[in-house]
Amino acid sequence: MNTPNDMPDAEVVPRKRWRIPWVWVVPAVALLIGAWLAAQAVLEKGPTVTITFKSGEGLEAGKTKIKFKDVDIGQVKSVTLSKDYTHVVATADLTRDAANMLVDDTRFWVVRPRVAGGSVSGIGTLLSGAYIGMDIGRTKRDRRDYVGLETPPVFASDVPGRQFVLKASDLGSVDVGTPVFFRRLQVGQVTSFELDRDGSGVTLHVFVNAPYDRYVNADSRFWQAGGIDVTLGTDGLKVNTQSLVSILIGGLAFETPAVSLSWAEAPADTVFNLFGTRADALRVQERIVETYVFNFQGSVRGLAVGAPVEFRGIQIGEVSAIYTRFDPATKQISIPVEVKLYPERFTSRFANAPPKSGRMVSDPKALADFLVERGLRGQLRTGSLLTGQLYVAMDFFPAAKQASVDWSRTPPELPTTPSGLDSLQDSINRIMTRIDKLPIEQLTASAQKTLNATSLLMQGLNTDVLPQAAATLNAARSALDAAHATLSPDSGLQQDTAEAVRELTRTAASFRNLADYLQQHPEALLRGKPEEKP
Repeated sequence: MNTPNDMPDAEVVPRKRWRIPWVWVVPAVALLIGAWLAAQAVLEKGPTVTITFKSGEGLEAGKTKIKFKDVDIGQVKSVTLSKDYTHVVATADLTRDAANMLVDDTRFWVVRPRVAGGSVSGIGTLLSGAYIGMDIGRTKRDRRDYVGLETPPVFASDVPGRQFVLKASDLGSVDVGTPVFFRRLQVGQVTSFELDRDGSGVTLHVFVNAPYDRYVNADSRFWQAGGIDVTLGTDGLKVNTQSLVSILIGGLAFETPAVSLSWAEAPADTVFNLFGTRADALRVQERIVETYVFNFQGSVRGLAVGAPVEFRGIQIGEVSAIYTRFDPATKQISIPVEVKLYPERFTSRFANAPPKSGRMVSDPKALADFLVERGLRGQLRTGSLLTGQLYVAMDFFPAAKQASVDWSRTPPELPTTPSGLDSLQDSINRIMTRIDKLPIEQLTASAQKTLNATSLLMQGLNTDVLPQAAATLNAARSALDAAHATLSPDSGLQQDTAEAVRELTRTAASFRNLADYLQQHPEALLRGKPEEKP
């Protein structure tokens, strides 16, 4: 039996520390790295946006990139149909750096191969695939849902220049991307167009690049410059074009008159009218326009709306309308031609003085009455023999019949005078009328009687006068034959005459010798000729 003293003493053993097995080191490190990556992904996670497109062409979840200036800034993660099945919704994650780019007017569009407005874009996507392009807006309000553009914007928001608005009656040959020319240089392009709400015309937006935008001011004129502008008018044939590009795909052009080049630049979104031709655009914008009517009685074939109204070769207006009028009182139909006259073109413009604007006189009616009383009339004249086009000429005709302005009509009616061709035609008609009034049958009977009397006279001549005339001619011929025989060289008369002439010649020589001797010896008249000494 053991006693308490036989019990062994207790020994204090130190507690062993807990140690992680080496097998858990690798999972722990992986867990830490994963947590760090997750935290970093959360911290660096960019915004998520939704972009609505009409179709999902070129979009693929997990592959389609979002690029800004050809730099990847996001990726499409899903493409779904909208609840009403009318469009598709693309959801994309963007990088954290792109958060400041998502403002209210930021734009998205699908970049794919396109041919529009004479330009080709997106060719690189044939190999790399389509992607979504992005352009930063200029506003400050944030946004996360967008409606994508169906066509790429013509210019980026950071391109220097200004945008302007054009109003036109129709679109013509204009498309998005159509070039805009200034002095035949391409300085901009059409960015968009739309039909007006009331359907009366179209509205176009054009962008003019800097520094050419400084040439656009409030007096600038825009016109359609597409294709070839062929004008065949009273001044001949004219052919105008901007460039080969404008011939193929169309184009717009603008110009600022020289008198207004020093004006201030037009602000962005200024509204301008888009004219059909350069001539219409650069035509002087008249401030005072008066409407009158010329009532022509004859044909106005060759006269068209827009034809000029000229005063001694200077255009002072244009034809605005042509119609017909029936007068119940006279039962006649006339052709009223409505014209617009520009009174300011009669004001003074001297080289050493500023142009004078406004009317010439304060009472235009009194002036019109005075000019008409002095012979002012309207007349149709031919402007081109090649085309047969007419124009209205205003000039003074002192020999014209007295007339006055009919102020009772609206518009007032100015008197006219027939043209030169009409006067010639009237003269011919009057001559033919007089011929028709002549007694042709009586004149024919008298002429027949005269012809009969002449025939009897000729018969009398043949029977009575002609035989006697023949005998007289025979006697005259015999006398001429005798004279010819007498005057022939071998006749006796001719020989005797020749001998007599020779004798006269010798006698004249003797007289000449006698005269010479007496001139030398005048005393011989008293003493006689001295005898010759032996």
